[in-house]
Amino acid sequence: AASPPSPLWALPEELLLLICSYLDAQALGRLAQVCRRLRLLSSRDVLWRRIARGCLNSGFTQLGTDLAVGIPVKERVKVSQNWRHGRCRRETVLKWKCNLMPWMELDGEYLYLSQAENIQAYRLCAEGTSLQRHPQAIFSGHQEDVCRFVLVNSHIVSGGGDGSIVLHKIHGSYSVKFSAHEQEVNCVDFQGGLIVSGSRDRTAKVWSLSVGRVGQCLHTVQTEDRVWSIAISPLLSSFVTGTACCGHTSPLRIWDLESSQLLTCLGTDFHRGAGVLDVFYETPSLLLSCGYDTYIRYWDIRTSTRKCVQEWEEPHDSALYCIRSDKNHMIASGSSYYGVVRLWDKRQTRCLQSFHLSSPTSSPVYCLRFSTTHLYAALASALHVLDFTAS
Repeated sequence: AASPPSPLWALPEELLLLICSYLDAQALGRLAQVCRRLRLLSSRDVLWRRIARGCLNSGFTQLGTDLAVGIPVKERVKVSQNWRHGRCRRETVLKWKCNLMPWMELDGEYLYLSQAENIQAYRLCAEGTSLQRHPQAIFSGHQEDVCRFVLVNSHIVSGGGDGSIVLHKIHGSYSVKFSAHEQEVNCVDFQGGLIVSGSRDRTAKVWSLSVGRVGQCLHTVQTEDRVWSIAISPLLSSFVTGTACCGHTSPLRIWDLESSQLLTCLGTDFHRGAGVLDVFYETPSLLLSCGYDTYIRYWDIRTSTRKCVQEWEEPHDSALYCIRSDKNHMIASGSSYYGVVRLWDKRQTRCLQSFHLSSPTSSPVYCLRFSTTHLYAALASALHVLDFTAS
């Protein structure tokens, strides 16, 4: 005889979801094993969103913005456990003969990688672990190596060792090149129709990209020190420079984007030579920095400009070349020796996981980028990928 229907199904779906919202990940997993109907109910994104916001690299920012729309939240929570426990498959997807200082950006199905004076676009294969053998496009224009580049709104803006800045439109033949600095352009950023650049010549400059004024220098900032890193605030009101710290001024300074006046210095106790190699804005008031002094620092300019709110020390006293954040709980860093990539949980003081990618010769991790499932690290002679979907 057929069993009588459960009173549970007499409840409206909204009430069932409310009841299930009090369950943790383990309880939801057990509930999914009861029957097909409960499996479908317990897999709903609305139930997993609260859990995912507390996980590492699950695609949610601190404010709850979903950066990975289209990927089921439950699957992201599963993969997040692999990030936390360091479970991944490692592959070397590209090798080149000459040692370089590559930089890269991820954009959907493509990875853009600088190699010498060119930037090459590689299509990611479906599983994300490998690249197509030959680049889909090559963007050139510099006479010397590309130092840094950014990818914004289907445009590539790059700075090179020849002192020039080159702007490419990805889908089309449009490109502009202009002389920017007397020495190499170490760093660039591009937002809101403006480019900011920093150079070894001890200046930072603001450039216009408006119609009729493309490549026109709007402001020149005398930083009195070599500029290694630069970033525009998400509010488009200011920009931060990271310098070599060879003088007596703070290597982290924030400048007004419209007037180029100095707004504030971050920090008061920096050792000479503790240059800032990378900066990353999470929000208009929160930013990360790293460099030669082996620390990752987390700044909140709403509370204090004299001291960072959190800091993490690289365990082996190595310089940190690059950092990236999921804009929530996770930080990934690349160090100067033996291709070490580390994962950090902001809620903990010690490093969470370490991955050694360079063997047998030592190479810094010059750049790293990650999605919710993969991490890409560019070293002197190879590009490595870590696949966290592997169980």
